[in-house]
Amino acid sequence: MPLTTRLATFADIPALNAMIVLSVRGLSTAYYTPGQIESAIKYVFGVDTQLVTDGTYYIAELDGKIVGCGGWSRRNTLYGGDQHKEIEDPLLDPKQDAARIRAFFVHPDYARQGIGTLIINVCEAAAKENGFTSFELGATLPGVPLYTVMGYEAIERIDAPLPDGEVLGIVKMGKPA
Repeated sequence: MPLTTRLATFADIPALNAMIVLSVRGLSTAYYTPGQIESAIKYVFGVDTQLVTDGTYYIAELDGKIVGCGGWSRRNTLYGGDQHKEIEDPLLDPKQDAARIRAFFVHPDYARQGIGTLIINVCEAAAKENGFTSFELGATLPGVPLYTVMGYEAIERIDAPLPDGEVLGIVKMGKPA
């Protein structure tokens, strides 16, 4: 079966969260310490259910197996799952704000096979259809090379402090549509 994409549902969330943990643990070791990885899993990385509610979070499947996920948002949050925010995000104005490219993770067994690129292309097309003319994202360090190849440029480095004292390096990136 070919690689396919579809919108995520609430029934997918347990499988997505499990895949996200595998992705972070499998693909982040060259960029973050074990302490940063475990802290980020606990406090930052996971499904943002607002994306599922908004119908802007996609799953990539190969032979019926979830091998990647990612989304876009018309809301203000730049990165992080439900555990990283406390309130519903305010809506962005597509005439003046950049759509957010959000929550990208690829199963480590399927990394570097075009899955992230496919999902980014789906998300950017959907954001353009909704009137957005630019994109921003909060890239983890392992994601920076992919986003750079996709035309994103670094805007600023964010050292995000986590509740247990760890600090997670994030790169805010952007590009025009």
